[in-house]
Amino acid sequence: MSVAAPLSDAILQRLLTLHPKRIDLVLDRIERLLTALGSPEKKLPPVIHVAGTNGKGSTCAFARAMLEAQGLRVHVYTSPHLVRFHERIRLASGIIGEDELAATLDDCERANAGAPITFFEITTAAAFLAFSRHPADALVLEVGLGGKYDATNVIAKPAVSVITPVGLDHQEFLGTQLSGIAAEKAGIIKPGAPVVVGPQDDDARDVIARRADALSAPAWFFGQDFFAHAEHGRMVYQDNDGLLDLPLPKLPGPHQIENAAGAIAALRHANRGWAQEQGLERGLRSVEWPARLQRLTQGPLVGLAPRGSEIWLDGGHNPHAALAIARAMADLEERSPKPLYLVCGMLKTKDAEGFFMPFLGLARHVTTVAIEGEDASRGAGELYDLARAAGLDASPADDLEDAMMQVDAWSRGRPGDGPPRILICGSLYLAGKVLSENS
Repeated sequence: MSVAAPLSDAILQRLLTLHPKRIDLVLDRIERLLTALGSPEKKLPPVIHVAGTNGKGSTCAFARAMLEAQGLRVHVYTSPHLVRFHERIRLASGIIGEDELAATLDDCERANAGAPITFFEITTAAAFLAFSRHPADALVLEVGLGGKYDATNVIAKPAVSVITPVGLDHQEFLGTQLSGIAAEKAGIIKPGAPVVVGPQDDDARDVIARRADALSAPAWFFGQDFFAHAEHGRMVYQDNDGLLDLPLPKLPGPHQIENAAGAIAALRHANRGWAQEQGLERGLRSVEWPARLQRLTQGPLVGLAPRGSEIWLDGGHNPHAALAIARAMADLEERSPKPLYLVCGMLKTKDAEGFFMPFLGLARHVTTVAIEGEDASRGAGELYDLARAAGLDASPADDLEDAMMQVDAWSRGRPGDGPPRILICGSLYLAGKVLSENS
C-alpha cells in the first residue's frame, strides 16, 4: 500500500510557482506578506543574525548548542535542508512537526492571496510565523543568500549580528568582486547593534568595518579583537574580557575553531548573559551539524567501501570552503595517514576547477558523479574534465554506488597504501542525497 505524501509537500510545490524566479533579491514582497500576517517578525525573541559565505551553518550550530547547554530555549532557522524541508525550522521544542508546518504554510499561502513572491520569501515568513507562536529565549537566524536584500533581513535590531568568512559564491546574484559581496553581507548590520566578524580577506574586512562605523555599530573582528587557536588538545579563546580554556569543538577541522570563536564572541557581546563558561564548554562538546566533515560509520555506502576505510561527508561547494576542507583533511592526514580519495558532485553554477585546486598533492584520485534528480548538476563527464584541468587524477562514475566501487578498485591497485580515506564532497544537494540513502 502506498503512503500518501505529507500535506506540506503539496503546499511547498504550489509555493514554488508563485514567482518566475527562484531568487529575486528585494524586500518589498516579504514585508507585504509579513504585514498581512500581523508582523510576526516583531514578535520574536532576541535574534542572532548570521551572514557570510562559509561557516554560517556551523556558527549557528555552535550558538544553538552553547545556548541550549545553558538551559535556554532556542529557535533556529537555516537553509537549505539536507533531507526534509522541516529541518529548516527548528522550534525550541525540536524540528517543526508536519501538522504545524502544513498549517503555517497554509496560513501564509492564504495571506499571500496568490501575489508574486519567491519560495524562500514565503517560507521565511512561515518560519517567522511559527517562531512567533512559541516562546523562546533566542532565535538563531541564518541568512539565505547575500544579506542586504535577503528575506531574513527584516529584523530591525538583532541582539547581535555575525558575519562569517566572505568568499566568492553565488556570483550570478552577488557579483564577482569580493568587496561587492562583502557589502551585501554587511547589509545585515543595523544601527547601534553589535556585530562580530570572522576571519576575512583585507578587502572584505575593510568594507564591513566601514559599514559598521557608518552605523555606529560596535564591531569585534577575529584576529584583532578576539582570537582562538588549538593548544595541547584544547581550544584557547581570548578577547579583551579575558582568556577561556575550552575543549576542542566536536566538529572537526581547524576552521571550526574559528567558527566556534565567532559564536562565542557573539554570545559574549550580545549583552544578554548568554556566555556562561560551563555552557560554552558543554556546547562545544555536544554540537551537531550534519554534512560538515561528518564521519559516516554505517549504511549501504559504508558497506561498499574497502574494509578499514574512513568515509567523510562535507557539503562545502566553493573554493573558499574547499580550502578549509583540504586543510582539515591535511590535518587529519598528519595525525592518521591514509590515502585520500574524493567522490565529488557539483552544480553547474559552482567553480569546480577552483574547488579542486586545494586538493592538489593531497588527493590521490577524484571520482565524479552527477547529482541524481538535480537538473542543475554537472554531468560526471563534465566534472571529470574540470578535475583533470585542475591537475587531479580522475574518472567519471555512473552513480554513488559505482563511485564507491571504483574507489575500492583504485585502492586495491595500490595495496601498499592501506585502507583509504574517502571524502564525498562538492554539494549540499549531494550530501542530502547521501544522508537520505545511507540512513
